[in-house]
Amino acid sequence: MAVHLPMPQPSPGLCAKPHQQRGIATTTAAAVAAVAAPPSTFAPQTTRLSAPSIAVNVRHTMPPPVIVSPETRAKKKKSSEALATMWREIQGCHDWAGLVEPLHPLLRAEIVRYGELVVATYKAFDLDAGSKRYLNCKYGKGRMLEAVGMSGAGYDVTRYIYAAPDIAAGPPCPSRWIGYVAVASDDAARRLGRRDIVVSFRGTVTGSEWVANMMSSLEPARFDPADARPDVKVESGFLSVYTSDDATCRFTCGSCRNQLLSEVTRLINKYKHEEISITLAGHSMGSSLALLLGYDLAELGLNRDGHGNTVPITVYSFAGPRVGNTGFKNRCDELGVKVLRVVNVNDPITKMPGIFLNENSRVLGGRLELPWSCACYTHVGVELALDFFKARDPACVHDLEAYLGLLKCPTIEKVKKDGEDLISKAKKFVLRQNFDTAWRWQMAAIQVGELVQYMGM
Repeated sequence: MAVHLPMPQPSPGLCAKPHQQRGIATTTAAAVAAVAAPPSTFAPQTTRLSAPSIAVNVRHTMPPPVIVSPETRAKKKKSSEALATMWREIQGCHDWAGLVEPLHPLLRAEIVRYGELVVATYKAFDLDAGSKRYLNCKYGKGRMLEAVGMSGAGYDVTRYIYAAPDIAAGPPCPSRWIGYVAVASDDAARRLGRRDIVVSFRGTVTGSEWVANMMSSLEPARFDPADARPDVKVESGFLSVYTSDDATCRFTCGSCRNQLLSEVTRLINKYKHEEISITLAGHSMGSSLALLLGYDLAELGLNRDGHGNTVPITVYSFAGPRVGNTGFKNRCDELGVKVLRVVNVNDPITKMPGIFLNENSRVLGGRLELPWSCACYTHVGVELALDFFKARDPACVHDLEAYLGLLKCPTIEKVKKDGEDLISKAKKFVLRQNFDTAWRWQMAAIQVGELVQYMGM
């Protein structure tokens, strides 16, 4: 199921440089409470514009105090109450029927909120080869979200997750930080209507991860030893990142999979007398790991609370590739794993693997299933399609902040209603922002490299 979200076309001749497009992340609480699309804290990516160079390092600065009017406070309270009431629908219990087109304000806010929790993994990942924390998180669990500008996120980080791709063609790969597990605080749980357990994954950054992503061969997942299900197959590179172990890792032990299963089940048991949700969010390769974890938890029946009730599992996939075959997709549907795929139609990563053998090539004439159908890669879940930029802008078409910036950008209709031109409004927004130049250029380089590796260039 694919639903396209129409967006304003970029204006030719106006193009923001990568280091001119990023600002301070909004707080999670504000995103939860927003009734309309939350005001962007990144430059609107649907509009190409130029602005004076601004290079202010904001990682350790506090944003100015925000004065909230009584009217705005009342709207936020009303929106928060609405989310607490309809959180199951927002989490996809009915496959987001009636919420995607047009995009419901609460769903839009939740997508942005979870997307920003994924952005935090990039900001906190240490890529300085001279650092003691190289390939790990720069900060301790207690201050990570605060250090990346998300002190109001409403979550407590409980565990860091490490992964080591098993690359047969090369030397053993050391573990590196891949994401974190967090749980909603008491205040956030009241706003959200349940105790939300979040697992957030970053995308591909290092060379060995690129190699793992390029394996592009299907193999059985076999997560449940009592029921191997050989027809359920997933991409071998993603499976390698998820299941490989590095006994030399000084921060943890066990595979990415074992770390996650033990921590999520521990939290479910801890809060078993409350309403719980499991939300898995990731970008690019991270979205693949999120989906594998969602399937794994459901297949093993670990998403059960103290009363035997099923804890809903929702995956927010940003710029995610295909993960498995039709058998994998069908099994995820049977188990009730809900997946919302946020994709840019111009992003080539979302069309891989399976450029030729995919869900569109397994049936002839809508009736006859072809012999190679079991080898066809198939997307899982509901698609929210965005449309921005062209493939000649590789740093933008796959960039997570570009995705979030577009979701936060006001629609043409709203801009016209407000009596203000879209480009003028976007330009004013950019000029108000502070930018972390080094981080933005670093991420642009990562995204370009990722695209080059995926396309085999």
